[in-house]
Order: sequence, then structure tokens, then C-alpha cells
Amino acid sequence: MIKKHRFTCSVILVLAVILKLNIYSVNFVKPAPPPAPKTTRFISYINNSAADKTDYSFANESMPASSRVHNKMQYTLSRHCYKKVQSHILQIKAQKIFPIIEPILIAYGIPLDFKYLPMVESGLKEGTSIRGAAGVWQFMPGTARTYGLKVNKNVDERLNLRKCTIAACRYIRDLHNEFNSWTLAAAAYNNGSIKLAKAIRTQGEDNYYRMKLNRETGSYVYNLIAMKAVIDHPKQYGYGNYYAYLQQPKNFAMYN
Repeated sequence: MIKKHRFTCSVILVLAVILKLNIYSVNFVKPAPPPAPKTTRFISYINNSAADKTDYSFANESMPASSRVHNKMQYTLSRHCYKKVQSHILQIKAQKIFPIIEPILIAYGIPLDFKYLPMVESGLKEGTSIRGAAGVWQFMPGTARTYGLKVNKNVDERLNLRKCTIAACRYIRDLHNEFNSWTLAAAAYNNGSIKLAKAIRTQGEDNYYRMKLNRETGSYVYNLIAMKAVIDHPKQYGYGNYYAYLQQPKNFAMYN
């Protein structure tokens, strides 16, 4: 019995030693940290300056961080740089109309980023488009009348900067109420609310940057953001003589 007891104790001891060795031989692997959240910060390579970083957004609504959106934004920025435009007229135009537009946007609760919309809408051209849109906000006659502007043979208030800006603010506010997004409101300003609403229903998607829209509307908000970048940071995009150019006398009779 004593030998049997000793044998049992020996077996138990051996098993205990083996178990202890196995415990200490296990390699515990620390779990990998979660991936860092994606941001909408893009590096602008205009003028080969990777040090300049800008957060691109419209009306405080960020762009998705995706390679497709990034590449499209960089392409749009390159099209607005001085090497392509070869003119300061957009900056000069902004200097004249922004002091008039900004207080009206604020009074109507419209984000100030919408002040760049006339720069994209009318660009370097003035007057009436081939489709019948007129003024810096490029109102069609029917929409202009809907929002209180007189358009007839004798008068066209679409050419009155203050009056047409008030009408534009009322229109943009209605578009925002309909789509609950300033980015979509800007897209609807370009494409019309009916067409944009149909695209949202058809695609089951209400994020502008992920939607498939016609070429003009699909690049519209990108153009607004690019316009904002080149006007707010002119030197970064090649407008090196911008401030000297501002000192030259200009004729802005159309805005008086």
C-alpha cells in the first residue's frame, strides 16, 4: 500500500510540474490597437509644397476620406491654380462683392462658404447665359420671380447684387430645409431640387460625395471648395502677385 501511495504521489507531482511548465511557456500576444480613424485632411501638392495641409470642407460638412474623393479634389485644385487660370480677376471680384454678400448671408443664417457660389456660377463672365440665367447668382427668370425679383422688359433685378443675394439666401434656405444638408443644398442650387431628389431616391444615397450625378453637378461642390482654397490662400496656389495686383485701379461699375 505504501508503494502504491508513493507511486500515486509521484504521478501527481509530475503532472503538476508539467502543467506549470506549460503555463509559463505560453506566449501571450497583445491585441493590435484599433486603426486610427480616417480624416478628411488632404495634402496639397500645388507648388510642390507638401508642408501645407488644409482641411477641405464645405459649410462645415466634411468630405469623406477616400482615395477617389482625394484625387478628385486635388485635380479640381490644380484646375484653379494660377498656372491654369492666368488671371487674378476672380480674387478681384471676390474683394468687391464679398463685403456686400457676407452680411446678407449672416442675416439669413446661411454659411459663409456660400459666398463662393457666385464665383463658380458666373466665373469670369457676366450677363446672361445661353440658358437664360443672369447675374452673379445666375438666376433663371422663373426662379428669380418666385423669390421676389422683378424680371421683365424694363427691369431685371437679377443684376442688382443686393437684391439677388437676398433672393439667393431665401432659395438656399428652402433647399437646406428640403435636404437637411448644406452640401446637398449647393448641389440642388446647380441641378435643381427635383432632379437631385430623384437621384437620391433612385440611388438610395444622400451623401453628395458618394452619389453619381451629372458631370457639372458632380464636380460643383469640389469647385466651390477649390474656389474657397485659392481665394483664402492665394500664394499657396501660385497667385504670388495677388496683393500687389489688388492695388491697381479697377472698374466695378456693375456692382455700384
